[in-house]
Amino acid sequence: MSRRILTVDDSPSMRMLLRAALTEQGFTVFEAEDGVDALEKLEAATPDLVITDINMPRMDGFELIEALRTGDVQAGLPILVLTTEASDEKKARARSAGATGWIVKPFDREKLGAAIRRVLH
Repeated sequence: MSRRILTVDDSPSMRMLLRAALTEQGFTVFEAEDGVDALEKLEAATPDLVITDINMPRMDGFELIEALRTGDVQAGLPILVLTTEASDEKKARARSAGATGWIVKPFDREKLGAAIRRVLH
């Protein structure tokens, strides 16, 4: 059975790159353009993992992580942050919000796949 991944990024080109990299590795991909969109799609998508950007309109990645962690259904859902942000302060904030891991853009397909397999096992 294919693992289901919800990607959350306001950049259409980044969503396209993620879809290509993830489907190539056998994952089923759902897409959202920001945190608000992600929360609306979560019910239907029921993903095994969420990959989110930090800087997005309406609801950013930090707010999305916090919303997921306070919800009953997705409280244990692995969340990987994929962002251009690399500061320790941002990483610490994401960890304290409940992020499972952190990947810096531009991402390497193999490293992304390895990180996903690590958090899904």
